[in-house]
Amino acid sequence: MRIIWLVISLAGISSLMSCSRTKPADLVLLNGEVYTLEADQPWATAMAVDGNTIVAVLADDDAARAYIGPQTTVIDLDGRFVVPGFIDAHVHFNRAGALINDANLMTVADDEGLRREMSRVAAILEPGEWITGGLWGAYERWALGADGAPNAATRRWEPHRDTFDTITAEHPCLLNNFNSELFLANTAALRAAGLENEHLPGMKIDESGRPTGLIEAGSPALGRIRAVIREKSPARLLDENRAALRRLAESGIVEVHDIAVPDQTARFVELQASGELTCRVWLRPDLSRGAELKAKGLTMGLHPVTKQPNPWLRYGALKGYIDGIMGTHGALFFEPYDDQPDNYGHYRRHTSDDPELKIGNMDKMYELIKIGYDAGFVANVHAIGTRGVALMLDTYERLMGDLGHDLEGFRIIHAQVIRPQDFPRFKALNVIAEVNPYHLSDDMRWMEERIGHERCRGAYAFKSLLDSGAMLSFGSDWPGTSAAEYHVHPKYLIHAAVTRTTIQGTPPGGWFPEQKISVADALRAYTINNARAAFEGDRRGSLKAGKLADITVCDRNLLRIPSEEIVTMEVDMTIVDGKIVYRRQPDNVP
Repeated sequence: MRIIWLVISLAGISSLMSCSRTKPADLVLLNGEVYTLEADQPWATAMAVDGNTIVAVLADDDAARAYIGPQTTVIDLDGRFVVPGFIDAHVHFNRAGALINDANLMTVADDEGLRREMSRVAAILEPGEWITGGLWGAYERWALGADGAPNAATRRWEPHRDTFDTITAEHPCLLNNFNSELFLANTAALRAAGLENEHLPGMKIDESGRPTGLIEAGSPALGRIRAVIREKSPARLLDENRAALRRLAESGIVEVHDIAVPDQTARFVELQASGELTCRVWLRPDLSRGAELKAKGLTMGLHPVTKQPNPWLRYGALKGYIDGIMGTHGALFFEPYDDQPDNYGHYRRHTSDDPELKIGNMDKMYELIKIGYDAGFVANVHAIGTRGVALMLDTYERLMGDLGHDLEGFRIIHAQVIRPQDFPRFKALNVIAEVNPYHLSDDMRWMEERIGHERCRGAYAFKSLLDSGAMLSFGSDWPGTSAAEYHVHPKYLIHAAVTRTTIQGTPPGGWFPEQKISVADALRAYTINNARAAFEGDRRGSLKAGKLADITVCDRNLLRIPSEEIVTMEVDMTIVDGKIVYRRQPDNVP
């Protein structure tokens, strides 16, 4: 990408200004394919940005040159595809950096993979820092990106501490597999807990009688080790945040709607104060915190410290839960799981300590939503199974009746499996369907096994939602669950929604292909819809004069390339608030 710093003579400047009477902009983008998402001007070739605001979206480059002055940064896009900055409506930021800087063993199921990943992590950390988590074996049966055909081998890999002891000699480790049924401690961790040569119940031993490091859930050895784990330092946690921010910038993400936890909110404040926050954050604290936030003088749109409106860091909706996830057979259904005939899923207890939030208390859920609304917050509630979605729609319908108006900004998060009769209810209530398209690429490997073919017709049914008049909001759910790793780069979500295949393009024609949506609809769900879902569509989400300059530049036009190639798209530049926060410079880009 060519960045041209123009040096113009004083006489030339005078002539230019006298003819155009246009104030020079700070940044001018030329020679691009600009997809604005504005109905009255869907396409342009150039843009001018002054400060943090778009001042012109233009159909020809000559008109844009009127905005060029001696201090203007001019970028020749060389035909690249420009869209409003991607807004990710669902991330768990506090966990994302850990998956980058700490152990990520989700795709690991052999000794070589364990050594490779632990070598990477050990090189990042200071001596004495613990390595925890890992979630090994999540894809042992199904390879990452597979379409449902399980690996031929059904064995379960059992690692040994000897495999990575040398690599992690300075880093005590307590790793766990994806369902936390099995843990792995290295020698440094066993030694720290006084267990190097001790054999407690639940500790596995090898042929020589030595502990292998494998420990079963429930073993007293786990309590001994956990008691000596050194918590992550504030500096380490900030480094994880910086790693996550870099990944977001590389992915063209200009804002995230974060499932907020208080300690991470404090880190956001610190990063903003130091000028390191390169992505806008719309905080979604737990639904149980409505009264607490109101007592502190906080409501939607306000900064957590200054309590003033802030376009970078502010409170958004309150996040609730009604059921679990399908990956652990926890999503609520009207019929039982096919592979667990006695299991209908379960209600998810809230993170609050309130005992009334136990199983199935929808009156308490309603009360929390009302308390939050009275405090100035809308509710965004996790519901995955058909019964979970229906119960939330029932609850929202009750709320709309009490309020006397529709529920703008309220969302059902995931809306993963929906009954035919429930699709029209989203439009009737004006409730947003916040969906996670890449999930379908991952979940199709086991979904029909769990709920059968017919119920899967209502799974990730984005076309049915659109046809019924619902508004779609796209989120990645990055970094994923204990059973699945989710990509944050928008190309994976758009590809999944448009093709309904895995990254490898299987199954041919897509999984329930009648639910495919267009690239244009996917882009809308990733930009202007998410701005509107945060009540800020008038300021962000499309490319229009007067809106904030949040812009993503892609290396190819997603509307023109074959849909199977979407997954190869790269982000070449990310602009947030008028500033370039990421620029890709591969060898083949001039």
